[in-house]
Amino acid sequence: MSIQFDPNIHARSHNSEVGAMKSILQRLSQTMQRDQLVQSTTDDLRKALQVDRVVIYYFYNQWEGQVTFESLSDRKFSIYGSTGPDQCFNDEYAELYLAGRARAIADIEVESIEPCHRDFLRHLNVRANLVVPILTTKGLWGLLAAHHCQGSKVWSDADIKRMEADALVLATSSSIKDN
Repeated sequence: MSIQFDPNIHARSHNSEVGAMKSILQRLSQTMQRDQLVQSTTDDLRKALQVDRVVIYYFYNQWEGQVTFESLSDRKFSIYGSTGPDQCFNDEYAELYLAGRARAIADIEVESIEPCHRDFLRHLNVRANLVVPILTTKGLWGLLAAHHCQGSKVWSDADIKRMEADALVLATSSSIKDN
C-alpha cells in the first residue's frame, strides 16, 4: 500500500471552510434583516396605535408558541418569552385566525370572552387587546397583538386595517414565510 501526497488537499479543505463560513454569514445576515424588519414594524405599530405593547407570538408547534418580539412603551410591560395557556388556544380558535379573523377587545373586563382567556390577559396586564393572524403559505405562523395595559381602548377600523397590513408585510418577508 502506498500513500500518495495530494498537494491540493489544503486548498480543497480551505474552499470547503470558506463555503461553510459564507453560508453561515448569509444566514446570519438574513436573520438580522428579518429581526430589523420585525422590530421596526412592531415599533412603528406601537407608536401609531399609541399602545403599551405590540408583540409577535410565534407558533413553534401545533398551537403552542411564545412571544418572540415585542415593542414596549416601558420595560415594565415586557412579556418576552411568555407562552400562552394551551387549554385556551385550540383548533376552534386557530380556525378563526386561519380564516383571517381580527379580534379587537376594548376592555377585557366587560367583553364576553372565555374565563381562561380573561385570566391569561389579566396575567399579562392586558386591558385592551387587538390580535390579527400572521398567515403564510404554510398556514398560521403566528399572531400580531397590540396590548394596552393602562386602560381600555376602543379600536378603530383604521387600527385594525393597519395591524392587518403590517401582519401581511411580516408574513410575506422571505425569512418568515420560509421558516
